[in-house]
Amino acid sequence: MKNPIPTIRDVATAADVSVATVSKYVNGTKRFSPEVESRLKATIEKLGYQTSPLARSMVTGRTRTIGLAILDISNPHFASVVKGANRVALTHGYTLLLVDTEEDPARERSLIEALAQRVDGLIVSSRLSEREADWMLGLKKPVVMLRHLNELAIPTVSIDNCLATYMLARHLLDLGHRKIAYLGFGQASIDPERICGASECLAEEGLALDVYDAHAPTSVAGEQACSRILLGPRRPQAVICYNDLIALGFMKGAKALGFQLPQELSVTGIDNSPYGEYSEPTLTTVDTQSEKMGELATRKVFEALSGQNDTAYLLLEPRLIVRDSTSNRPRP
Repeated sequence: MKNPIPTIRDVATAADVSVATVSKYVNGTKRFSPEVESRLKATIEKLGYQTSPLARSMVTGRTRTIGLAILDISNPHFASVVKGANRVALTHGYTLLLVDTEEDPARERSLIEALAQRVDGLIVSSRLSEREADWMLGLKKPVVMLRHLNELAIPTVSIDNCLATYMLARHLLDLGHRKIAYLGFGQASIDPERICGASECLAEEGLALDVYDAHAPTSVAGEQACSRILLGPRRPQAVICYNDLIALGFMKGAKALGFQLPQELSVTGIDNSPYGEYSEPTLTTVDTQSEKMGELATRKVFEALSGQNDTAYLLLEPRLIVRDSTSNRPRP
């Protein structure tokens, strides 16, 4: 026969204190003398007493849970964001509750609103425009967005997207490339920033950027877009891709068409996902510091929970990672 599960009353009796004292101790709503707290701790460990999260939240008004809404968990960038966010949550004794919106803008609001009812604060990655996302101001929970906002008074953490593509374009120009294309993802709110960075860099040399849309941030989309670009009338010498997944798919498509990489075509990505280290050739990219993004966003949530109402944004600096998918343009 199993031993009965110990109750809060059992702890109170064994520790010779009131039930109210045990409740205040386990919920952290009141401090007691070192002698009493030591006795309570020893009794709880001896009996194996575990508090009910639901009961604790009713007393404290806190769930000790942070919500994270991401666009696609299969994307290595978001997996790294989750890792960084979870690391900080655990150090604060919190649990991370994850929602994957699966790149579906139509589902974002209902999923995020449902998540908000179960957590103390939210970290959100969203494709919604600022006008479409203004309802987040009414969630009555701290919210941190993983992209820069121009108008909404919501704290944000993001990468400098303009600088990221500027760095890649400058790298390609330094290698001698002059016909450079950008394969983006037009549905992403950050896509114009990435187009802007590469365009500005090329404009400094009197050159124009050819812009294409992959229509999805996936390797399949990159592969499908490849023939349209490389067999078209304006074949580029180098391609900057919206992310590493698109770049990896693009390289696969280029090799299937018979192109030698990087001898005949240079390709870059953005994110510095682990896959790029093992591709053939290895992928030149920009490190968007995805884990750090998750860490900083979670810290901002905890700052808000402690009463620090900071709506400022944090802008992380990208880092150029040069590998084998880019090389000097061969002379004609």
